[in-house]
Amino acid sequence: MSKKPEKVTLTSATIEEQTAAFLKSGGAVEYVGKGKSGQETSQNPKQITLK
Repeated sequence: MSKKPEKVTLTSATIEEQTAAFLKSGGAVEYVGKGKSGQETSQNPKQITLK
């Protein structure tokens, strides 16, 4: 019988630790304004037209 992989549980404490390590290593957080996705618009947006 093979062992089941351990279930990974993210807690606010582990997220804070990971964020602190990321920032300490030189990473940066980019804040995106409310209502914006932060993604660049594509050249050919895929939209449907209902008739």
